[in-house]
Amino acid sequence: MHTLTFDVKDRDKVFQIIDDLPEEWKKIDILVNNAGNAHGYDSIHEGSLDDWESMIDINVKGLLYVSRAVIPGMVERRSGHVINIGSIAGKEVYPKGNVYCASKHAVDAINNGMRIDLNQYGIKVSQINPGLVDTEFSMVRFKGDKQRSKSVYNGMKPLTGNDIADLVLFIVTRPPHVNISDSIIFPTAQASSTLVNRDQS
Repeated sequence: MHTLTFDVKDRDKVFQIIDDLPEEWKKIDILVNNAGNAHGYDSIHEGSLDDWESMIDINVKGLLYVSRAVIPGMVERRSGHVINIGSIAGKEVYPKGNVYCASKHAVDAINNGMRIDLNQYGIKVSQINPGLVDTEFSMVRFKGDKQRSKSVYNGMKPLTGNDIADLVLFIVTRPPHVNISDSIIFPTAQASSTLVNRDQS
């Protein structure tokens, strides 16, 4: 295992970190673009510009920076697999989700464009779009408000990080001729961004 810690918003750092990988780690076969966040939960006319910039910098530009640093090696080897972690927010728009949803719609478009551009090189490109997952997501969105964050999952059983990891593993272990190009994964209690059966637990 070789662990790196860096800020995907920092373009120069991203390229430096990838370029400085030890020789035995330079051949990256699988890239999972998982960095992403939501900041704030406001109507468009009340949104924080800082929150907007953070979401666009991490969710869109961060994904692009890391992809641009890693994918040329895959192209050179004519093999590899990129998995982009999107969100149901990239398929639907919900109240007060405006810029977060826009950033995840951008991920959806990038994923599709990436798959088209890399098809000729035999590189697989897949996307996972989760619904409610019990991670630090809500704590970040609600800026440390534990009570508000916990209420997101009241009365239902959300997905876990392990559920998403299981799907990543499934996608990357398909036969060479199979590519799961796109997927949506919900907890059973969830039917859409805004429709959740809160009587389940």
